[in-house]
Amino acid sequence: MERRGVWLVCVLACFLLRPSATQEPLPAGVLNCCEGDVLFLLDSSGSVSSYEYARIKRFLSELLLPFSLGKEQVRVGLLQVGTRPHLEFGFDIYDNQHDLQHAVRNTKPLRGDTNTGAALAIAKDLLLTPGGAGGARAELPRVLVWLTDGVKPGNVIGSMAELRERGVAVLVVSTGHGNYQVLRQVVTPPVEYHLYFVDIDDMSIITDDLRDAIIEIIRAERLQVQDISTNSAMLQWRPVLSGLRGYYEIRFGLVPTGGRGDGAVSRTDTSPSTSGGHYQRLTRPSNSSTVKLTGLSPDSTYTATLTPQSNEHVLNPLSVTFTTKPEVLSPATVTVSESKMTSVRVSWGPLQPDLVRSYQVEYSVLPRGKLHTIVVGAGQNSTLLQNLQPNTTYLVTVSALHFSGKEKAMSVRACTQEVTPALTDLQLTTVDSDSVQVDWKGSADGLRGFWLTWAGEEDHSGSLPGQRSSLYLPPTSLSTRLTHLPPSTRICVSPIYWTSWGEGLCCTAQFHSTSLAYSYGS
Repeated sequence: MERRGVWLVCVLACFLLRPSATQEPLPAGVLNCCEGDVLFLLDSSGSVSSYEYARIKRFLSELLLPFSLGKEQVRVGLLQVGTRPHLEFGFDIYDNQHDLQHAVRNTKPLRGDTNTGAALAIAKDLLLTPGGAGGARAELPRVLVWLTDGVKPGNVIGSMAELRERGVAVLVVSTGHGNYQVLRQVVTPPVEYHLYFVDIDDMSIITDDLRDAIIEIIRAERLQVQDISTNSAMLQWRPVLSGLRGYYEIRFGLVPTGGRGDGAVSRTDTSPSTSGGHYQRLTRPSNSSTVKLTGLSPDSTYTATLTPQSNEHVLNPLSVTFTTKPEVLSPATVTVSESKMTSVRVSWGPLQPDLVRSYQVEYSVLPRGKLHTIVVGAGQNSTLLQNLQPNTTYLVTVSALHFSGKEKAMSVRACTQEVTPALTDLQLTTVDSDSVQVDWKGSADGLRGFWLTWAGEEDHSGSLPGQRSSLYLPPTSLSTRLTHLPPSTRICVSPIYWTSWGEGLCCTAQFHSTSLAYSYGS
């Protein structure tokens, strides 16, 4: 009996200690790292196939698996886009991975049209109206992750801008060839970390990067830098003093020479140095979560430190190091358009009327032509160059004179179109019952040859025209004889030039018992 009892205890212990088959493994190092609400905007319209939808759901499942869920940690919502967008679940529904994973696996597509605008109206209610049923928490970071195939997303720029302005971080994953210019406008900077283009079968490649980007935003008690420009930056933090008496003290200043200068944002435990350098000090009330740092220098590295000051709690300061963008001096781009035989349009940008005094456009024939110059005002971003030589390459240089005394120039090549004179005369002379002599006149300048085409015309009985034939002749040929032609044959001759065909002439040959001449002249 004792041996049997020991055996039963061992079997029971093995059974209890055996891992559950349905238990999802959770990666180490990610749990309990974050606090925030993440809403996924999932395109499940008719443009998304069943296969693509299944791949996206698998990607979403793997992306969310490591996060700890709960009221004090990460909460997830899922909003689907179709003709009638539908909220699959709000932030307050799932507080464990098992139930969340089950819900994602069992989500069905909506199909229909891609009504992203209506879906964003629902998203704004969830993300911008804290305290409502299933809505986001006011004191924590909020993230919108838009999963789209890029097919007709609609007018989303205004709604996305409102979300970003009110503190929501916007990330985009496109599995199709979406409009890059539109998508880059809707994401929260930096674009390179928050905008992803990936094939549907390669989504796993970006899983870790996208998860890291989300973690960076919702990491607990973090200080984040957003909207970095040449002379300003926006600091955002979790309002840890909300409901308490106190204020935030913000200090920022240049990092001493030798500090970080690669344009990245990093965290540090040191405050801006007050020895040998200057720093600025700002304060914000306890219910604040953002502050804009202004008066910064371009392409410079700064450290900003946020210190919550309160008599009720002792809170650690948070610091961040960032580098402002380098100053963009116009012209940064120069393009050529509307190319004609004697004119081209030259455009440049960006316009900087507050920085630029005037623009100077210089152009000359390559390799050593006479230099021509045009001066235009600071508010003008293009000009038409006229009286140019046909079929000629020009070097065009756009220079900007800045109020600061700096000058910047950029050059491009512009090519005018060649002259393609039309055929001036076409004459047909019948030789016998099925042959015709074809004579024409055309300019010899720039000619590469002539292209002849002929086919029988439809007769009164409604018969179909004969088979179309063609013939190439060198530029020295101004005549040829065509034989074995049907009774009524339409003959066309076109001049061929290097870049295009010139305007040709056509004439119909009629065969009679006596030789007659038919002609068409310009």
